[in-house]
Amino acid sequence: MSTRVLIADDHAMVREGLFRFLSLSEDLEPVGAAADGQQAVELAHALRPDLVLMDLLMPVLDGVSATAAIRRELPGVEVMALSGYLEPQLIADALHAGAVGYLLKDTDADELHRAVRAAAAGQVQLSPAVAARLVHDVRVPAGPAPLTRREEEVLVLLARGRANGQIARELHIAPQTVKTHVSNILQKLGASSRTQAALYAMRTGLIPMNAPS
Repeated sequence: MSTRVLIADDHAMVREGLFRFLSLSEDLEPVGAAADGQQAVELAHALRPDLVLMDLLMPVLDGVSATAAIRRELPGVEVMALSGYLEPQLIADALHAGAVGYLLKDTDADELHRAVRAAAAGQVQLSPAVAARLVHDVRVPAGPAPLTRREEEVLVLLARGRANGQIARELHIAPQTVKTHVSNILQKLGASSRTQAALYAMRTGLIPMNAPS
């Protein structure tokens, strides 16, 4: 089953290049291309892709606002930022808006393929440089409720980009149990997303920033 991808970028050459690039993969299917954030929201409603690859600095409606609208109105559609900018505030805004990840436009082809598939499944995806920049700025809750040993195991796998089903298989527990653990982890850490929880794991040393997956 193919992963259906909507591309949003205000540069025609980038849109066309990404469309052709994704078309070469047997399991990735580009279904549309938007030239601005408003068009991205409209096409997301019309096409219901699995993932939107979202540029952030676009006319009419910027990518951060478009991301927030899509995640609010279409919670089943994941959004991953694909940007040329390594600005901490822009990264933070995109993730706060609901982006499942943030990749830089210099990401190589194999990594982009892998990240698109993973992000469409709801797995946290961050370019190493993005993670390194964010991890120094992420707020560590003052005196968060302690995690259980099992919750720490789940958090480590979550931070390594595993989806709930993968975590369940690796820990030999039920998917619903993983979902409960993730909910408890987010509540204890005061985190609003899996990405924020993953950054917390990096910042506090549960996993190194460049740990192998």
